[in-house]
Amino acid sequence: MITFNGKYFLASMVLLAVLIGIALFVKDSFVRPFLGDVLVVVWMYAFLAAFLLVRPLVLSLFVLVFAYCVEIGQYFRLVEVVGLQSNKLASIVIGSTFDWLDLLAYTLGWGVIWVFQKQQGKEV
Repeated sequence: MITFNGKYFLASMVLLAVLIGIALFVKDSFVRPFLGDVLVVVWMYAFLAAFLLVRPLVLSLFVLVFAYCVEIGQYFRLVEVVGLQSNKLASIVIGSTFDWLDLLAYTLGWGVIWVFQKQQGKEV
């Protein structure tokens, strides 16, 4: 179950660099809030796939459900409920603003993973 896949690890590092670049330098209404959320799901999948030998469908669904849970936590103001609103890192990682479009972005990210795995000939 534990493994190391250099290709997925490299992909996750490239995606992480892109995500950091978006967070630091892009201030728009599409790339940062929407495309960034699509990419974060792909990044999480690639990072976990670098270390876990799990069927692609199972791993991608786990990542999708995790992303949904984070967004639902934002809806219920989880950061405030657990008293972390003054913790900048927690506010960034967990987030504080619920948006229905984020759920769509996460789903599209899952779709990107699914299409990629199908093109690779892997059982999805």
